[in-house]
Amino acid sequence: MDTKIVPGVVKEQSLATLNPADSVMDAVNLMTERKIGAVIIVDNQAKLAGIFTERDLVNRVVGKGLDAANVPLSKVMTADPDTLGPNDTAMNALDLMSARRYRHLPVVDGDKVIGMVSIRDLFNVVKAQLEEDVREREKFIFGSDYGVA
Repeated sequence: MDTKIVPGVVKEQSLATLNPADSVMDAVNLMTERKIGAVIIVDNQAKLAGIFTERDLVNRVVGKGLDAANVPLSKVMTADPDTLGPNDTAMNALDLMSARRYRHLPVVDGDKVIGMVSIRDLFNVVKAQLEEDVREREKFIFGSDYGVA
């Protein structure tokens, strides 16, 4: 599967970003509002500083009895996270996510954050590729346009 991260997985995204000084509650509110599982944390120069995920919330905040309204993201985010580049492939992303047990990875181009890839995004790419593979095999085995109504 040689689908590139950009534009194959990340197309046009409205990034959910916060500053390290923002509170965990700010992140929770943004994640709830946008129905997402992670936010990108950027510094004052808009460079990637970290990522804050549902797992960070559970393990580093709730699990430790911290007050989400009074804890800055800088204390509980995953700082300097692994990233993907626009020319990485969906398979590179899956391999990294599987090896490190991630569900979200920021995508950067140089110093600029350009997107976020989730395991759900990659599932959709793999599903589409598998469907295309089945169609191609059916054409080969049964002749052109087999199963087309």
